[in-house]
Amino acid sequence: MTRPTSTYRIQFGPAMGFARAAGVADYLARLGVGALYASPLLQAAPGSTHGYDVTDPTRASTGLGGEVGRQSLARKLRGLGMGLVVDVVPNHVGVEVPCANPWWCDVLRYGRQSAHADKFDIDWSRGPLLIPVLGEDGVDALAVDNGSLTYHEHRYPLAPGTESGTPREVHDRQHYRLVHWRLGNTELNYRRFFDVNTLAAVRVEDPVVFAATHGEVLRWVAQGEVTGLRIDHPDGLSDPGGYLRRLHEAAPGAWLVVEKILGVGESLPASWPVAGTTGYEAAREVCGLFVDPAGEPAEDQPLHEMERTARLAAASTLLRAEVRRIAALAPGADEDAVIELLASFPVYRSYLPEGRHHLEAALELAPSARPIVEAMLADPEGELATRVQQTSGMVMAKGVEDTTFYRYNRFVALNEVGGDPGRFGVSPQEWHTAAMGREAAYPATMTTLSTHDTKRSEDVRARLAVLSEVDFEARYQRWAARLPLPEPSLTRLAWQTLVGAFPISEQRLADYLAKAAKEAKLATSWTDPVPEVDQAIAQWPGRVFGEAELLAEVTGFVAEITRAGWSNSLGQKLIQLAGPGVPDVYQGTELWDYSLVDPDNRRPVDFQLRADLLARLDSGWLPEVDESGAVKLLLTAKVLRLRRDRPELFSGYRPLRAEGPAAEHALAFARGDGLVAVATRLPVGLERSGGWRDTVLRLPHGRWTDALTGIPIHEEAPAVGELLSRYPVALAVRS
Repeated sequence: MTRPTSTYRIQFGPAMGFARAAGVADYLARLGVGALYASPLLQAAPGSTHGYDVTDPTRASTGLGGEVGRQSLARKLRGLGMGLVVDVVPNHVGVEVPCANPWWCDVLRYGRQSAHADKFDIDWSRGPLLIPVLGEDGVDALAVDNGSLTYHEHRYPLAPGTESGTPREVHDRQHYRLVHWRLGNTELNYRRFFDVNTLAAVRVEDPVVFAATHGEVLRWVAQGEVTGLRIDHPDGLSDPGGYLRRLHEAAPGAWLVVEKILGVGESLPASWPVAGTTGYEAAREVCGLFVDPAGEPAEDQPLHEMERTARLAAASTLLRAEVRRIAALAPGADEDAVIELLASFPVYRSYLPEGRHHLEAALELAPSARPIVEAMLADPEGELATRVQQTSGMVMAKGVEDTTFYRYNRFVALNEVGGDPGRFGVSPQEWHTAAMGREAAYPATMTTLSTHDTKRSEDVRARLAVLSEVDFEARYQRWAARLPLPEPSLTRLAWQTLVGAFPISEQRLADYLAKAAKEAKLATSWTDPVPEVDQAIAQWPGRVFGEAELLAEVTGFVAEITRAGWSNSLGQKLIQLAGPGVPDVYQGTELWDYSLVDPDNRRPVDFQLRADLLARLDSGWLPEVDESGAVKLLLTAKVLRLRRDRPELFSGYRPLRAEGPAAEHALAFARGDGLVAVATRLPVGLERSGGWRDTVLRLPHGRWTDALTGIPIHEEAPAVGELLSRYPVALAVRS
């Protein structure tokens, strides 16, 4: 397996093509990065900003620079000794612009007789393919233009010989039917990605479809140009394990990680031949270390009750079409029983037969689904079992990640993909246990703190973690009474977001709150917007920024907690980078980064600034812990370079415990016999209690130097206050 020493995630798009990435590669090599980790690179929908809407998996994206540009980037990386990890989307393709996707266009033109019909998961027994795109003007707005059926800006191909007559007559002769957009959630007869009608699922379980969708990327692997693959959303596949085994055989030696959300205590299926996950569970564990359990706020509504309510709503509304397809396969079961079952899984998906206990746990909450479960267990590879398992993850994602995590806002630092807002903090012992387990079972898994899917960046979460150590509630109540939003939970989310991401522009904050409110689906939503609510949300940032006295109070509070937030940020980064697994650095987060959910976290990164700062650091500059964030860059470069140049240092894992009055504020561990990482946790409480005082940390025998400062460590049990006198973190390396 070509395991990278580290990865650096780059979001490719209109402003970051192959040529620009090749220009950034020199900086990444100097930073110490082991492999560039790229978002999808195949041909995507016109103007795609993310690449997950692949329209032609047989070629590199022309918008990014095409095959010539891809090859040039691959040569540059290889010349620098860096690998390339590529994001692969096996579950679906983009169909928003129908004829930008040759396969979908052909299916629309020829229907069931298309050579590509079997590539898609379409229920042809229900008649023509439904395309939910029409508005209130309906079929009356159709026209025929230059061999296409059009609806406003949308164009659809025509079956041969069907061009004559009125637009309605032409439409009625096609292998598809354009229907009202609301029918997508209830009547759709093709499988999709979650509730996104413009992403049509493909049948990658078919060896022919697998070869067609993966052939190009596998060619890159065979040529040595791609060294690793990140698999997007495996839970959407009919047989994730079978798919991963086929991929493992087709890409021998490639490092494989899966974007799999694991519940607390859940493990990957043992039969999956992968190095691990993309690291959401590590992000939860690391962030939790900096949350003070003593600061847990009261719970207005039980989290799990809220989650179940949202999952039931997702299954019965957003995903009703999938529910109906399952109910048709289950003898004696009605849609209500299917909904109850889908909303009752304790995890995103059970993997039969390995995950039978998860299915049985769901049955305990949904006894009316017993006939469905019995049929699934009798035929765990049948269509019923497959579709229930595929859909349970969709229900969990839409109900929990995309709804509850925008409603349950008592402490939003924990409302993260892979997180559990009901678990207030992670103890050092829990972290050590998880880290030792990771090193033993999945030493080559990816770990991360920020991704393109996280709802707020690692530095926003690090600052918000400080709120668990201070009295924020009194301030919040005063501010909320003065400037509330139309819905109470959104008000709480808004003020935490302002504090966590400050300074932030009015527009960025307005855009974030608009998305959050619509995802929460309480006062407004994507499908049923409430104009007066949307307007109030859009105006709220301006009102806050326009009240000088209030803004001064917010600014002053942020200033009070900023240094503690920086301490948390550095602690998180050190623990993730030096801990077990292959650490990923999301683009730009080697400096302070206060981004929010996408598309905010896909804003352009100033790589020249980072390269200039790195050059100063390499000249011997030891920066202060200040607004520049240069100290985070120093930390990142030191650890990544050690991982690249001295990988033997990063084997094994052994907890170390400080001794003395402030021992609980030091998180320390040893890797192998030559590296010790030390981080400060709960810095406000540390200062309140009088600082480190006589707290010491016993190092393994030997001569040690702090790699961050270059200062030798002379004592075998140095005072923690001395060890952390310059920075709130230290990285001791045996000389």
